[in-house]
Amino acid sequence: MATKHDLILEHIENLPVGERISVRSIAKNLGVSEGTAYRAIKDAENIGLVSTIQRVGTIRIERKLKKNIERLTFGEVVRIIEGDVLGGSNGLDKDLNKFVIGAMTEDAMRRYITPGSLLIIGNREGAQKLALQDGAAVLITGGFDTTPEIAQLADDLELPVLSTTYDSFTVATMINRALSDQLIKKDIMQVSDIYMPLEKTVYLQAGDTISNYHRLSEKTGHSRFPVVNKSMRLLGVVTAKDVLGKADSQMIDRVMTRDPNVVKPSMSVASVSHQMIWDGLEMMPVVKDDLSLVGMVSRQDVMKAMQLVQRQPQMSNTISDQVVGDIVTVDTDREDNPLEKPYFKFEVTPQMVNSVGTISFGVLSELVANVAQRSILMDQRRNTLIEQMNLHYLRLIQLESEIEIHSRTLELGRRSAKVDLEVYIDNVIVAKAIVVCQVMERS
Repeated sequence: MATKHDLILEHIENLPVGERISVRSIAKNLGVSEGTAYRAIKDAENIGLVSTIQRVGTIRIERKLKKNIERLTFGEVVRIIEGDVLGGSNGLDKDLNKFVIGAMTEDAMRRYITPGSLLIIGNREGAQKLALQDGAAVLITGGFDTTPEIAQLADDLELPVLSTTYDSFTVATMINRALSDQLIKKDIMQVSDIYMPLEKTVYLQAGDTISNYHRLSEKTGHSRFPVVNKSMRLLGVVTAKDVLGKADSQMIDRVMTRDPNVVKPSMSVASVSHQMIWDGLEMMPVVKDDLSLVGMVSRQDVMKAMQLVQRQPQMSNTISDQVVGDIVTVDTDREDNPLEKPYFKFEVTPQMVNSVGTISFGVLSELVANVAQRSILMDQRRNTLIEQMNLHYLRLIQLESEIEIHSRTLELGRRSAKVDLEVYIDNVIVAKAIVVCQVMERS
């Protein structure tokens, strides 16, 4: 039977996003004490169901699923395979390290079963018992059940025994895809990975004066600072331009820039880079949902992070990696024409075509965008982000066609570049594109 605490959480989760919540209203509507209501609301805030905003109150927010990108638990496996737990439920929060398909004898199986692994097996009681005794969880495919003895052993060892109606190949594919997705998400760098935390962030209070700004600027060598109130809620940002020509006794909150651009810790570094480059921002405050300051991220930090990401190989391939992985750079360094630039070759494989056997427009777009980035990197040693692309598909590109992509830089500025690209088959142009890129600063 659900407790009052659980009933309150369920009630809050069913409220529409944006609904205001109070201890008194929860207590009155659900017939519980205000103390019980208060504890449930605090728990709801901890798990991301509500957020408390100053001068607004506590409101229902869209729940942000906690990112568990470096680990995959057996509990997550149950969700992925749409399975049931037959025993060992206390071990669902343990990590899955690898999975083993038990298509072998029990003696041969021993060498593959290790603690933290998951044995995918059918209704073979001996193999199930062997896996549990060796520290592995068990996934029974085909919708089969297990015996009370195995279920009890799983409870005793706190190792899950799961069941699913899918076959072994299907569940192995599903779990493998989940593991791959975890690795890809791990490679996506977020602001929380690079920002300067609050204890290392220098900021000003709303009651400070321009004289305080000058002293802090001389001490740190910086010229941009967040401005907060006594509750650490961000009010604005002050820069050297804001204080220029102002009296030292003037209050900071009179000259600062209000409602500045901010970032959240969960935002990707790429999205922050986009904003910083085009708006010319050198620093952005990092805040929570209620605008309380948690740190600061600088343009230099973002640029270094983006360049690091583009240099290092990914641990797992995305769809984009699979599309561009077969692009070949053809060097045209010839004595008779030393000015001829390298071009790029690619063969259209069956995975890249649409239902009528021609290259998918999305695949062609990905190829062209990647070649534009490679071209600027080769010519200028500058990394880029795609901002805009105008692609014209002039002729059908058939399966197994070998295409050539030639590029030419039309414009190159401090912040952006424009690249002209032409796609050929047998010296006949089949597609043409103009790509606008953001150019990243050299770290």
